[in-house]
Amino acid sequence: MTGDWTAGVAPPLYGRSSQRHAVAALLDRVRASGADRPRTGRPTPGRAPGTDGPDRRRADVRVLVVTGERGCGRTALLEYAALRFDAGPVLRVPGGAPRPHGPYGIRQAVSEAAARAGCPSAEGPDTATVPDALLHTLRAAARRAPVLVCADDAHLWDPASRAALGQVARHLHTAGPVGLILAVAGPRSVDRDLTGLPVVHVGPLSRARSAALLYDLVGPSVDPAVRDALLDEAEGNPALLTALARRLSAAELCGRRPLPRPLADADLLASMVGGIPGGPAPGADALQLTVAAALREPEQPDADADVVLRAVARLRGGADIGPPPQTLLWADGRVRFADTLTRRAVYAAADPERRRAAHRALAAVLAGDGRRLLGLLHRAWSATGPAPRTATALADAAEAGVSGPHRLRSAAYARAAELTTDERTRAERYTAAAEQASCAGRPHQALRLVAAARGGAAPAAVHGRAELVRGATLLRDGPVADARESFLLAASLLDADLPALATAAVLAAADAAWAAGDVTGCRRVLDSAASARVRAPGRGDPDDGHRAVPRAMVPRPTVFCDAARDDPAPGAGPRPRSVRAPGGHGSHAAEPTAPHRDPVHDYRLGMRAALDGHFDRAAPSLTRVLESAAGPAHDPVSPLRAAAAALLLGEVEEAGRAATRALVAARARGHAAMVPQALEYLAYAELRAGRHAQARAHAEEGLRAAERTEQRNAAAHHHAVLALAASIEGEEAAVSHHVRAALATARRHGLAQAATLAQWAAARADLGRGRPLEAADRLGPLVRPGPRRGHFAVWMLAVPCFVEAAALSGRPEQARAVVEDFARWAACGADPQAPAQLLRCRALLAPVDRADSLYLTALALHDEAGGEFEAGRTELSYGKWLRRRRRPREARTRLGSALVAFERCGARAWADQTEAELRANGAAAKGVTARGTAGAGAGACPELAGLTPQQLRIVRYVAEGATNREVARSMSVSPRTVDYHLRNVFATLGIRSRVELALLVEQAEKTGAPL
Repeated sequence: MTGDWTAGVAPPLYGRSSQRHAVAALLDRVRASGADRPRTGRPTPGRAPGTDGPDRRRADVRVLVVTGERGCGRTALLEYAALRFDAGPVLRVPGGAPRPHGPYGIRQAVSEAAARAGCPSAEGPDTATVPDALLHTLRAAARRAPVLVCADDAHLWDPASRAALGQVARHLHTAGPVGLILAVAGPRSVDRDLTGLPVVHVGPLSRARSAALLYDLVGPSVDPAVRDALLDEAEGNPALLTALARRLSAAELCGRRPLPRPLADADLLASMVGGIPGGPAPGADALQLTVAAALREPEQPDADADVVLRAVARLRGGADIGPPPQTLLWADGRVRFADTLTRRAVYAAADPERRRAAHRALAAVLAGDGRRLLGLLHRAWSATGPAPRTATALADAAEAGVSGPHRLRSAAYARAAELTTDERTRAERYTAAAEQASCAGRPHQALRLVAAARGGAAPAAVHGRAELVRGATLLRDGPVADARESFLLAASLLDADLPALATAAVLAAADAAWAAGDVTGCRRVLDSAASARVRAPGRGDPDDGHRAVPRAMVPRPTVFCDAARDDPAPGAGPRPRSVRAPGGHGSHAAEPTAPHRDPVHDYRLGMRAALDGHFDRAAPSLTRVLESAAGPAHDPVSPLRAAAAALLLGEVEEAGRAATRALVAARARGHAAMVPQALEYLAYAELRAGRHAQARAHAEEGLRAAERTEQRNAAAHHHAVLALAASIEGEEAAVSHHVRAALATARRHGLAQAATLAQWAAARADLGRGRPLEAADRLGPLVRPGPRRGHFAVWMLAVPCFVEAAALSGRPEQARAVVEDFARWAACGADPQAPAQLLRCRALLAPVDRADSLYLTALALHDEAGGEFEAGRTELSYGKWLRRRRRPREARTRLGSALVAFERCGARAWADQTEAELRANGAAAKGVTARGTAGAGAGACPELAGLTPQQLRIVRYVAEGATNREVARSMSVSPRTVDYHLRNVFATLGIRSRVELALLVEQAEKTGAPL
């Protein structure tokens, strides 16, 4: 890149946001290092190269190592960086192919790259060492402008060159404004010569990102079945996905002609890895093939080296293998290929009989070691056609291996189905494989197996189990309305033979209706469960009807309204307290006691009563649910049910304990699909307890787990939780990001609960930043009656925010009706914070003579219930009210208490708002020194030093573009007061327009003077 070094258009990168941010930060540091130096390009006088302190060097690291497997985008990321760099030339150094100049070839390659880029050549005598020579070359190249070096495939250079690169990277700060990006093949661990340097990993794309890439490659006309086949075959490798899509004809892409099988054949894979690698010794090929066969086990990154070597010895009759090929990596008794594409190429290119022989050898070794299931699976992979006896043995081993990994058991059932001739048995085995794939967190694989099972003449119970898998998959990663219909169909098919599983399907249908915000449908589904047959003792668990149905197939229990609260509950004991109903009239008739009550029945009773608002009737049933799940859990279903019951009753500490037990059980049993749900409950419990940092940590982990297991709906709920936490912590960018992510999925899949929570979070962030008008506009449709009202269990939680926003924005009349709705909710007693919140709402709307006593009573209730954040909000509202009544001493006390509460719970935006009120009240805020606000701004900007705290607040609003009326609403004063202060501001500053004021504020902010 020469000339004026204008940046080009970078190629699109899918799913690489963290990698792009790392590259952008490095490019910014390189630009900044070039801007800080004198025009001569020599180091700044007084600071010789290499004499900077270690702290400065760590803050000015201009090196980045990019790791990743072949085809995942290492080179694309380097090209992205090169095209984004506009401050100077880019030195593109290709991979270390064999060169005639022998060791230290990197030295000549860098010199050639500098010459191609038109950089000044290095002058002076040759240096003693190669690292010094490289630094000298880079220092000369950066004489006129900053330089970016992009070295691709650095792992291919000779050992001496790699060592020199590592030394140069560690001393790059001595070369001037130079940035270095190295691309290295392999996993996250890098070459020892590069140890300690900053690393970003480029891994396989998620399924959603792969789908976006495929859409850009072939457009929207691709057949859905073809799309899924391409995504499955590519396994997240963007280069392979691109090659697969480009080799198909238009007729094949549209589904009019059958796809070639296999999609990724030996020729395609060999072309992507540069040919099938061979070994230096006769046994190397056998070793490579055996490792590839051993790694056919589902998602196994490496193999047992001892098992592989013994299998190769059987294949070669004990002959010596010789030195292993470089394509294999050995560590800690495990062996793997350097990259996945090479493994697939080796396996695909091998003669079929050699592949079968490798599997038979592995099967014999594994059987001798007592690993029956895996040994039988390799034996089945060596079969060339139907093998009923092998299939039966494999299916029996998969059913007996209840403690085995779900992915392995799914593969065993699927292979058994492929070898089965009887259609009925084959359909049952495909269904069992789908159940295991669903538990393993592989929903799209589960749906494919369900589709295969539908072709057989199986009994109703098998079809019901398959439909239950489909419903569970859609509930986690699809339209929840479709999930509900699948669950109801599954219940009708299962009722005759598997009534316990039928009941679980009905409860899952209720959960789908809940997620969609369909309260009528939820009631109807639960009422239909009441008419189901009564289970006999010992059949209370949903999987007791069939040994092959895993417990993790049961979808998560519904999260009720209290699960979304961020209000802390008082210290709760191990048992929930009883709660009272709002009144004694009109109660729903109690359902007759079942002869054999079990936790599922109690959960359904409690859920149905809670939907009608009869918490007095819900509490006993939900208490029994908690009691049944006490103690260590062997599966995640029961403690998840208990966590939902505890959240409904307001027992957040018990909910957290139950969710923790569910998480431990899900991880211990390998139920990957249940991990995001357990973390969601944990996050909700922490939010309600006021521990927002912990809630955020759980939600971030849950989001990663949801993305790994392809659960977009669970990811949307975690995004909503993260938005709620960020709205308290005051991180507007984070709130905006998570709200957008949650709503993107919620709108497509009908997730009314997640959508309402996300919108509430956005409004609360507005309120925390002193924008009540925007908050009221967001919340009004959610909480007021009408078709746009939010989720039936969530909108009530946003009422206190709406009342505060409406009162502060001068529209109190809009809030009066919803306050009465909130009063009925508070009277239920399920939320210990609701009574205090209700009094705060009434105080915000009350006349002057009543507001004082309402605030005081609300604060007394907060003292009983606990909870820093909600108590701080009430103190803040009361302090504002006292300041407007010209009672500054009392206001100072309340505002000081609010500031302490917000700082303790990490509510930074609310703390900033409180500090502004304290300054307007004429007092120095406690947090001023720590955050550098208030007085620091006046000292840093003399023009604003003469303004009062009240005037500074008005200046800030006006500079953001607010009108006088909007400023008045935000500050709870009259527009005439704003106009008066603004005229004085103009006179003090000697300006005549709002534009001049905005420019002055912008200049002040650049000097670090916050307002």
